[in-house]
Amino acid sequence: MRFKKPCFALAAGMTLALAGASGVRAEGAEKVWEATGLAGPESALYDPNAGVIYVSNVDGEPLGKDGKGWIAKVSLDGKTITKDFVTGLNAPMGLAISGGKLFVADIDEFVEINLADGKVVAKYPAAGAKRLNDTAADNNGNVYSTDTLTNSVYRLSGGKVDVFVKDDRIAGPNGILAEGDNLIVNTWGVLTGEGWATKTPGGMFKVSLADKSITAMGDGKPFGNLDGMIALGDGAYVLTDWMAGKVLKYSKDGKVDTLLEIGQGAADLGYDPASKTLYIPQMLKGELYAVKLQ
Repeated sequence: MRFKKPCFALAAGMTLALAGASGVRAEGAEKVWEATGLAGPESALYDPNAGVIYVSNVDGEPLGKDGKGWIAKVSLDGKTITKDFVTGLNAPMGLAISGGKLFVADIDEFVEINLADGKVVAKYPAAGAKRLNDTAADNNGNVYSTDTLTNSVYRLSGGKVDVFVKDDRIAGPNGILAEGDNLIVNTWGVLTGEGWATKTPGGMFKVSLADKSITAMGDGKPFGNLDGMIALGDGAYVLTDWMAGKVLKYSKDGKVDTLLEIGQGAADLGYDPASKTLYIPQMLKGELYAVKLQ
């Protein structure tokens, strides 16, 4: 059977609603709330300055230029602040804040958004991009996005977009972080050509900001269809495996432990380090989970 990321739709008049925590608990993690009524939520970004969570919603085909995509603003207890904070996007995915602006990866362009009112400031086409995915900003104000379908990382710098690195070693690049002198990139894996199925799963890599060299992390072994990623510090990360529906802890030595299982569709998570709370979009169920690390 050919696997395809499904179309997402939101019923007319539906709004975000807070549901119970459902008693979900695992060693090292506990789900404390879930917000429902989203439409293909792909990325959650915690904004410590505003004390809110931004959630991108594909709300349609992942490659569809249909103008149906939107970004919601959600409170830290899972309640809607502004459901339609940003509208008119296509299939928005990764989110990052840089220079007081919100940036989102939208298929083949970076979209810059005013944080005060959710208005689109500018759009920056990424020539040759097929599916910009996760997004990250470095300390110099550059914004990066993985392109999962071309094994590339694009960079927006000074209003111009270029291909920062393109290499088949980072097959299906997905999650990305700017960390010190490196980009940390996790990968979906080598695609079979049948939808999003892979013949080899993905792994973890470092890409030098200075010379663009690529280094496999840990033991270098592939271990999942990786999507979201946040840093815990000391070389440890929390990752999501979209296909397996797992939330994983990746240790400095490459050891991988399962923190939680939330079902297929676990996407690009956000993190509040002060409260040790993860904000995890469940793409197929249209939900956002708050999970507290123990």
